[in-house]
Amino acid sequence: MSRFSITDLPIANLKLITRQRIGDTRGFIARLFCTQELAAAGWKHPIVQINHSFTAKCGTVRGLHYQKPPHAEVKLVSCIRGAIWDLAVDLRRNSPTYLHWHAEHLTADNGNALMIPEGFAHGFQTLTDNCELIYLHTAPYTPTAEAGLRYNDPQLAITWPVAISELSARDSTHALITPQFNGVLL
Repeated sequence: MSRFSITDLPIANLKLITRQRIGDTRGFIARLFCTQELAAAGWKHPIVQINHSFTAKCGTVRGLHYQKPPHAEVKLVSCIRGAIWDLAVDLRRNSPTYLHWHAEHLTADNGNALMIPEGFAHGFQTLTDNCELIYLHTAPYTPTAEAGLRYNDPQLAITWPVAISELSARDSTHALITPQFNGVLL
């Protein structure tokens, strides 16, 4: 019996993972990860890094970040406190959905996760104060491979759900997409 429901999203290989919660009057238990069960969603590599983030203020945007090949990674993003609007942008040069984006609401209450494949940029906006996320990664953070897209790039035309309250200096200065931008080739 699988503890996960896997939903294909409008961009190939991007998946919504819904965890089955087993509960009673005491609360619940939910499986956060299982290599065997998530193989059906395309998870093929071991987890090599787990990150925990905290964002204090509603409306904060983090991202859009990615790692260039050969350091591209698969991420499984879960919100364990609060609520976020989690977004992935397809950067796969040969994809029919190149530069398309898709977002999902991830909350501590719904327990869902977004599985973001290699070749995508990732970012999110907090919908509540005091949000905490857990990220599972298939590749370690490699500073020389990091890259980003601007949160307000006109090529992407992202409509953030709430007014942006906070943004890091780094995220506000990512270059805009130009005709020379070729995405990533995996």
